[in-house]
Amino acid sequence: MNFLNKLDRKFGKYAIPNLINYLLIGYGIGYVLLLFNPKIYQLLELSPELVMQGQIWRLFTWILTIPQTFNFFIIFMFLFYYWIGHTLENHWGTFRYNMYMLSGYLIMTVGAMLIYWITLLASGGKFGISLTMSTYYINMASFLAFATLFPDVQVYFMMILPVKIKWLAIVDGVYLGYTCLYYVGTYFQRAGNVSGLVKLQLANLCFSEAAAIVLSVLNFLIFFLATRNIKKYSPREMKRRHTYQKQTRQAQTIAKHKCAICGRTNETNPELSFRFCSKCEGTYEYCQDHIFTHEHVRH
Repeated sequence: MNFLNKLDRKFGKYAIPNLINYLLIGYGIGYVLLLFNPKIYQLLELSPELVMQGQIWRLFTWILTIPQTFNFFIIFMFLFYYWIGHTLENHWGTFRYNMYMLSGYLIMTVGAMLIYWITLLASGGKFGISLTMSTYYINMASFLAFATLFPDVQVYFMMILPVKIKWLAIVDGVYLGYTCLYYVGTYFQRAGNVSGLVKLQLANLCFSEAAAIVLSVLNFLIFFLATRNIKKYSPREMKRRHTYQKQTRQAQTIAKHKCAICGRTNETNPELSFRFCSKCEGTYEYCQDHIFTHEHVRH
């Protein structure tokens, strides 16, 4: 946090406010190009192999590629990203939100290039895994950060079912982990049955998806947890908080109101309201049916 605060004081004036608006406009351009001119759209995608051949612009234009295929729910996806983006920017500040999105872009771009160079050198210059990165994983990192900051915010899943966003984040985390292991397992399962170009294509497909997931989660872990109070998320601290919340709920359950006349309580009759009588000598509480009709207690 101190490091980011120093950067903010020095470079904060260059931060882009409402960054998510421009990203969504970029996605819109990507959808239009994909629908009406797929060849131009393909020139935007990140391909380390083609970057090494001189197509440097791909290092920057892949941020315009679409996060998911075009369908009816795109408008709701845009609204969801818009809400998350502005909420994070309002909570963190413009500079820190800019840094979070920029770090995700840099980690995935640099990671893709490094994986290509490393695999190319390992194969003696014969083959390098050329990752085709997707902006879907950058947005997923934003979603994870949002769910960690605001775990109890309620959203409507499929616009019908109310659910806390932390449960959606857990489901997405499990899904990402399963997907990563699935692609890696698929490669090792099928690699022994194929060879040559087919094996290289299989490696490129499987490890591209797995690496994209790992890099997106890496951005979340490095940037988010490195700037938070990690002690807050330690097992001991989480257990202490859970115990405190449990004891608080128990105390709320034990505490009850009871009418001094009829004996009814807020547990047996939650529809009733209870009040203390100021004219009685002592602490006597009555339900709504007896608060005005009881005989005042005098000692």
